[in-house]
Amino acid sequence: MPTLGHALLEALRAYGAREIFGIPGDFVLPFFKVIEESGTLPHYTLSHEPGVGFAADAAARFRGSISVAVVTWGAGAFNLVNAIAGAFAERSPVVVISGAPGMPERAAGLQLHHMARALDTQARVFREITCDQAILGDPARAAGEIARVLRSAQEFSLPVYIELPRDLVGARVGPVAVLPHCPADPDALAECADEILARLRAAQRPVVMVDVEIRRYGVEEKAAALARALGIPVVTTFMGRGLLSAHPDVVRGTYLGAAGDPAITELVEGSDGLLLLGVILCDTNFGVSVRKVDMRRAILAINREVRVAHHSYAAIPLDDLLDALLARAPAPGQAGPAPPPPPPSTLIVDDAPLQPSDVAAAVNDLFARHGPMPMTADMGDCLFTAMEIANAPLAAPGYYAGMGFGVPAGLGAGVATGQRVLVLVGDGAFQMTGFELGNCRRYGWDPIVLVFNNTGWEMLRVFQPESRFSDLDDWRFAELAGPLGGEGVRVHTRRELAAALAHAHATRGTFQLIEVMLPRGATSGTLARFVAGFKAARERRG
Repeated sequence: MPTLGHALLEALRAYGAREIFGIPGDFVLPFFKVIEESGTLPHYTLSHEPGVGFAADAAARFRGSISVAVVTWGAGAFNLVNAIAGAFAERSPVVVISGAPGMPERAAGLQLHHMARALDTQARVFREITCDQAILGDPARAAGEIARVLRSAQEFSLPVYIELPRDLVGARVGPVAVLPHCPADPDALAECADEILARLRAAQRPVVMVDVEIRRYGVEEKAAALARALGIPVVTTFMGRGLLSAHPDVVRGTYLGAAGDPAITELVEGSDGLLLLGVILCDTNFGVSVRKVDMRRAILAINREVRVAHHSYAAIPLDDLLDALLARAPAPGQAGPAPPPPPPSTLIVDDAPLQPSDVAAAVNDLFARHGPMPMTADMGDCLFTAMEIANAPLAAPGYYAGMGFGVPAGLGAGVATGQRVLVLVGDGAFQMTGFELGNCRRYGWDPIVLVFNNTGWEMLRVFQPESRFSDLDDWRFAELAGPLGGEGVRVHTRRELAAALAHAHATRGTFQLIEVMLPRGATSGTLARFVAGFKAARERRG
């Protein structure tokens, strides 16, 4: 019989995990020893628990399977809460494993170090931001609980929580079963698929909108095939930017309401048959709509549920739904001719001061020459600038909108994809987690990091320009790159940016940090339109 520590690692691998991110601490040291000595999964230690959570989140997003964050109890796990809250909000299946006090320690009657209020306080906190939980205090039940929790992470594409008492890591347990997929009821699935197709065929202006779940469940290819079979145009949400990037013949663009392309806005808001695949109905996706999307005519498939107007079908997995729709649709063919794409934005290489949209133009030029790179973006104008970059794979906290995601997410994305990653991050977010770049040298990571430095929280300033608390000091981030094991350069002009990007792309083996100096008050055109649209929508509501 395997030990609990070994059984847990083997189960993680069997359920799709391919790496572990973590920070060791006293209550999790026995499990870290097993992680290191077993070699079951590659493991990467970072510098602060939020970075661990963001890296695991991004790895899960890019690969469409679970990733793992391992921390100690109390002081370590509570540092992870914000990152896992973001993963829960944006439907990313991160497995949180927390070392915990041993069973005799729990019964000793003493207050234990790292304990906040009670022994179960941490578990109760994580119950709010995970879809399933297990405290592995009984070796006889541990295998079954591990299997149940890991299947929940897979099936719901949400974080789960496992608490592992340190004295039970070596306890003998039975093997962990790989539980079968829970399929939809065939009659309900058939009725649901038939009703959806009937509505789409009856619609004069059908449109498919895709969001995060189609990547979480690995069904991008099926979504593209369905669009081709039905001849229906596809758009992504703000959060779903980067989806279907391998299918440019299918995707018309990204819906940004008042902040986006008017033709895309009219396509969505004028649709009488809008099929929403994995779309989160949140303000960042729909808060800047020019006119309200008519959900009475829409079809929403998310969270294993399908709503067709006033009808609701429970327990319909997105994968099963797409299979049923494809089985009933004509054979997938070529999509109808898409509108010609806008001309690529080309950077004017001169000595003019930089604006955020110049960064998008420079990256588009880089991608046009060398091919797209996977990207991560933090919250702020760097994310809105990413909307002006070609539709390449992207992970960003577009809904939860927490800061600090970009850099550690870029590290996690690099691990998951095996590719070099482009990171877009503002100076405020870089202050939070930028030092995670110091771990690149140990693991051979070499992302290209663009730091938007306007010495302020510029996105806050656009909402409340009269306040001075959005001002930040100039930390001269490029000068920190060398001591952290990378190369850094500060650029002020378009010419300098073009040269820095060319050098960064040609240089492998160390991370490249380009500090893009921007004037205070300068924003991308996309952010300016988004803020104006958001304010207008708020005024219309009251």
